[in-house]
Amino acid sequence: MQLYHHDAIAAAVHIDHGALAAVEAGFAALGRGEVVQPPILSMAIEESNGEVDVKTAHIRGAERFAIKVSPGFFDNPKLGLPSLNGLMMVFSAKTGLVDAVLFDAGYLTLVRTALAGAIAARHLARTNSRRVAVLGAGEQAERQVEALRLVRDIDTVDVWARRREAAEAYAETMRGRGLAVNIHDSVHAACERADIIVTTTPSREPLLWAQDLPEGVHVTAMGSDSPEKRELDESVLTRADAFVCDTRAQSESNGELKALGGKEAPFKVHELGRVIAEGQRLRLSDATITVCDLTGTGVQDTAIAGFALSRLVGD
Repeated sequence: MQLYHHDAIAAAVHIDHGALAAVEAGFAALGRGEVVQPPILSMAIEESNGEVDVKTAHIRGAERFAIKVSPGFFDNPKLGLPSLNGLMMVFSAKTGLVDAVLFDAGYLTLVRTALAGAIAARHLARTNSRRVAVLGAGEQAERQVEALRLVRDIDTVDVWARRREAAEAYAETMRGRGLAVNIHDSVHAACERADIIVTTTPSREPLLWAQDLPEGVHVTAMGSDSPEKRELDESVLTRADAFVCDTRAQSESNGELKALGGKEAPFKVHELGRVIAEGQRLRLSDATITVCDLTGTGVQDTAIAGFALSRLVGD
């Protein structure tokens, strides 16, 4: 058994085409029914404003599978500590023995989440998309744009954040990466010229409404990953010409399908893995509006952990 720490993992794994291919292959396997993926185990630690999620999956035929433990303690920044942490345990799928423990401190989750957004855009956004509106100004807001640039020629970012100073710091960072960045005081203003909208917040109430959607836009919503979070108003879901999620069950419990309050969706719900595996073309014209809700799946964790270990050991 090998132990790897954050710095070694971050040196080996980046937001690049190799990692993108690994995560996309995991989604495709899920879409083909080749994945065993139990529900998320989630535990709240209310007195510390914390939660712990455990995710896992096995891709049939794969050499390894991973179990990820992901704590989020959201008062930690007041203590000078990161709010997110975690590790991944990688097991042999033949013997069940532990091959490695990846003490990545949440880094691999950061990477695979960003890559999932890029994968959604690759299959759903207009091919000529160049302008992205980002709601939120944290690290995932940076990583989502970094990953998007693997699949689309993004040159302009419009950002909105609750705190102006956070938006300004984000803008400075992204301009340093060669992008034109505009800061906006409202969600509507940030989105009105967007080709792609990415929501990256821990919001507990809707931020994006149907009237904020320009014609032909693609929306990736990745902030709602637990029962109390929500970024999209129901009107966004019903306005979309195609609604996609990573898994329907998770979207209904943790993601944006919660907006329906348990009612049957009045539209077809697609799953991203099947869109990929079956080559579904959901964008019928440049005017088509697409929405993808990403709650984070165990197959993404197994895919990125296996990829990371292969890079670390030189497979």
